[in-house]
Amino acid sequence: MKENKVLVGMSGGVDSAAAAVLLGEAGYEAVGCTLRLYDGGEGGCCSLEDVEDARSICRRLGMDFFAFNFSDLFRRAVVDDFVSAYQAGRTPNPCIQCNRHVKFAALLRRADELEIGHIATGHYARVDRDPASGRWRLLRGLDRRKDQSYVLYPLTQGQLSRLLLPLGAYDKASVRALAEARGLCNARKPDSQDICFVPDGDYPAFLRSRGTQLVPGDFVDSAGRVLGRHRGLPCYTAGQRRGLGVSADRPLYVLRKDAASNTVVLGDEAELYSRTVWAEGFNWVSLPPQEKPIEAAAKTRYSQSEASGVLYPEGDGLVRMVFDEPQRAVTAGQSLVCYQGDAVAGGGTICRAVP
Repeated sequence: MKENKVLVGMSGGVDSAAAAVLLGEAGYEAVGCTLRLYDGGEGGCCSLEDVEDARSICRRLGMDFFAFNFSDLFRRAVVDDFVSAYQAGRTPNPCIQCNRHVKFAALLRRADELEIGHIATGHYARVDRDPASGRWRLLRGLDRRKDQSYVLYPLTQGQLSRLLLPLGAYDKASVRALAEARGLCNARKPDSQDICFVPDGDYPAFLRSRGTQLVPGDFVDSAGRVLGRHRGLPCYTAGQRRGLGVSADRPLYVLRKDAASNTVVLGDEAELYSRTVWAEGFNWVSLPPQEKPIEAAAKTRYSQSEASGVLYPEGDGLVRMVFDEPQRAVTAGQSLVCYQGDAVAGGGTICRAVP
């Protein structure tokens, strides 16, 4: 295994290209690769244009380049899970599922086959090793606006031990400036904003294309009173106000979805808030598995700020987070990610929330 050699996952975007530049300038022998994950058409990531951009960057930097096809695994572990989650009334985060089941495992598998010691990506986060415990830690990127540690919480100790994240100390403007200074063709390429396999953001249409029937049902209030008819559970998510088509004397919001009764529960803004949140499949990252409650800050969506509270381990991968202040629109299927300082303590999938 060559420890000075690194396999860089390259999406065709500026971040992974800049990561490759920085690794080469740090003395690593960088090898580029693109993971072909989705073959459903143009748009999003993994398009032929993205592959060619990545290949062009590697050619300019004098790097070997590989394209690996993991579309079957991606379909089973990510796309099928996305469909199943919506059918069950959840709102999933497929990027986290990809990181958990596909992307990093695939990179390491190919790195092993090529006898390459490290893998790297263009994520804005950091990895270090706790000198006292010897445990690998996942840390927030220094640029809080671009920090991507939230979506990396599924990483294992084995994966972190071989992962390099050269952009963790950079902000986006500096990364683009670096790419321009090195003459990279994608220096001003726009960031991808949508789920790669639903580039137009029309989730209901995608679900229908995968055989999911959108079954109309009742809008109800918290007491079970019928307020109107909905178009199908996948058309709604917690906190949604627009597009409900319900006449009322006050603003109404989606509180939750009940797949068993095929109902969408609506209520006032005040009913959106939850103080206690349960998450399953909790992965302890920077901390070893805990048995006693710990103080932590946590977020229940990628884009929100952390809020303080106490995390209670309840066994079998289940945790309960009690926030100091209630949190808005906590959504089943999204992730609860907990921090101590800059370190990601761990994270899991939200399964329940109560006021």
